[in-house]
Amino acid sequence: MRFLKWLGLALAGLAVIALLASGGVVLTDRMGRPAPPDPTALIAKATAYHVRIRRDDFGVPHVLGPRDADVAFGLGYAHSEDDFATIQEAALATRGELAALKGRQAAPGDYLVRLMRVWPTVNAHYGELPPDVRAVLKAYADGVNFYAAKHPGAAAPDLLPLTGKDTLAGFVFKTPLFYGLQETLEALIKPTSGKPMAPIGSNGVAVAPSRSADGATRLLVNSHQPYAGPVAWYEAVLQSGEGWHVAGGFFPGSPFMLHGHNEHLGWANTVNQPDLVDIYQLTINPKDPGQYRLDGAWKDFEKSDAAIRVKIAGPLIWTAHKEVLWSAHGPVMKTDHGVFALRYAGMGTARQPLQYFRLNKARDMAEWRAAMALQALPSINYIYGDEKGNIGYVYNGQFPDRIASVDWKKTLPGDRSDLIWKRYRPFSATPQIWNPKSGLVFNSNNTPFQATGPQDALKPRDFPASMGLETGMTNRAWRALETFGADPKITAEAFRRYKFDVAYSSRSDMAKVLAAVAALDPKGDAGIQAAQALLAGWDRRTNVESRGAALAVLTALPIAEDLGAGKRVGARGALAKAMATLNTHFGRVDPQWGQVNRIIRGKLDLPIDGGPDTYRAVYGEAQPDGRLKAADGDTLIMFVTWDRAGTLSSESIHQFGSATLDPRSPHYADQTPLFVAMKLKPVRFTEAALKGHIEEDYAPGDRRPRRTAR
Repeated sequence: MRFLKWLGLALAGLAVIALLASGGVVLTDRMGRPAPPDPTALIAKATAYHVRIRRDDFGVPHVLGPRDADVAFGLGYAHSEDDFATIQEAALATRGELAALKGRQAAPGDYLVRLMRVWPTVNAHYGELPPDVRAVLKAYADGVNFYAAKHPGAAAPDLLPLTGKDTLAGFVFKTPLFYGLQETLEALIKPTSGKPMAPIGSNGVAVAPSRSADGATRLLVNSHQPYAGPVAWYEAVLQSGEGWHVAGGFFPGSPFMLHGHNEHLGWANTVNQPDLVDIYQLTINPKDPGQYRLDGAWKDFEKSDAAIRVKIAGPLIWTAHKEVLWSAHGPVMKTDHGVFALRYAGMGTARQPLQYFRLNKARDMAEWRAAMALQALPSINYIYGDEKGNIGYVYNGQFPDRIASVDWKKTLPGDRSDLIWKRYRPFSATPQIWNPKSGLVFNSNNTPFQATGPQDALKPRDFPASMGLETGMTNRAWRALETFGADPKITAEAFRRYKFDVAYSSRSDMAKVLAAVAALDPKGDAGIQAAQALLAGWDRRTNVESRGAALAVLTALPIAEDLGAGKRVGARGALAKAMATLNTHFGRVDPQWGQVNRIIRGKLDLPIDGGPDTYRAVYGEAQPDGRLKAADGDTLIMFVTWDRAGTLSSESIHQFGSATLDPRSPHYADQTPLFVAMKLKPVRFTEAALKGHIEEDYAPGDRRPRRTAR
């Protein structure tokens, strides 16, 4: 789940970059912009809310209020205390105004907001949401506004005031990007670019009482996200007098728990990527480029102007203009190899918050499944467990109701209106498994046809090819089968051990890389011979002591990139490059993996187990000194348990801590040592569990002393 990380790559070929050199108006002052709001008016709105924020001994906010809206206000304020800058950037990005703050590199995202018609969708459908949902959206925005008003200078020009529509726009903009819309755009702009092969994703596992050694129901919540940015996890516990009581992960700008648990049930999410985007090649009228052919007649494009304000330097703002086209299919892209229209799942949808809120407040499996049946979320796998011992798996998606006889994976002719689908398949037709005999469901970004024991597995023949369901397996999926799937009576200790597995399966892509290296003719090169011997003896584990992991991972990464770019796999070149990197920076090709694989936060610089596509997932960014700095993968992890009697307990860990951006806080990196040691802390979900562990108790706006690092 990393939409903005890839957005620049996906849109790199857009003419919006070139347009920055074309016509526009340079503004050296703020003439013509709305005046900033009076902070006293924003502060006055806070009197409508009554909420307490209790920070536990790890700084995690426990937000308590009589109404749902009070709690949403408190969450907006608490999250702003820890990460206002990211919330601000997320809001400006969803408005299509981030380039005015960040400059040219943010312009493609601003253009995409216009292309996707985010704000016309929000304005058309905001009033259709139920009052309780709109109240939460508005209250969250009011909480962020209150923080900004109380901290003069924190907010960028033009940010305030945020509204409930801003909160909604974040969902409208982000959700279609999780299933790969950005990759489709990239391939459309640059057909030879291929698809990135790095299997970055998430894990979710649920074990029923029948498969647990102690009769408990267990749920693993293990999404892989960037360590920082607009889709980095933030942990909180919310409790209102209206029945909203949840613990789990939140994104900047989201008032709803996206995955985690309430008292009765919980769920984990993983990214799925079925075929939810269709591309149509349009025939343009040679006499009028403003028209395309549909059903034998010329039809006018819908046209609008994307006026994108781009920061040049200091106060200099360049307003660039780019035409936005729409056809009957959807948004239109002009490329150097044709004009194409897109139609994608979630287009024009603005009910996502409704579904999230109903999931948050569901009290049993029936209510939770009813919330899923709203079909407001275009994708994402769900792994479910509850206090009654029910478990389930939903390969969720808004699956277009397509004509069966058409190959929807290919570019479609744009002149046939019968190929423009109008409806989605019903929720009952979505791939899902409930209470399987095997007592196990899981997903690690793999095919839905390998999600449980073989006796309960979904069958491809039961789903039409037009749904475009995934068929591939990740290393993590293979290892799930080889660990959770091979254990008929899973203990609490085994469940934990399997989650922190650091191995590559013999069926994984890594194993294929090793085979390719072994098959190389060394041609008398003693270095290659030694490297082959090292990898032949490697146990395919990424523990910090490993002497083979560094060479293996550094060899495999460029091979995966070559595969993704449609290039010939170059095992010899990849091996030579990895050897050179290790020799240059470590003086040997077999340094311990912990010397290379590091997690760095403030003054902490620690070795860390795990690697790309292992269950203990760590994705590192190469540093000038040859080390890999962990930047993605395991982040907020939760173990949720209902014992035989249905009593809830849960544990969690974050890779850093609750203070996302404040290095002066004791909670800037206080969880990192536990995270490295693969240990967790208790989630203090109830008032009884929280008692004696409250570090701070305050209402939003109360002066809080600056915490100093321990």
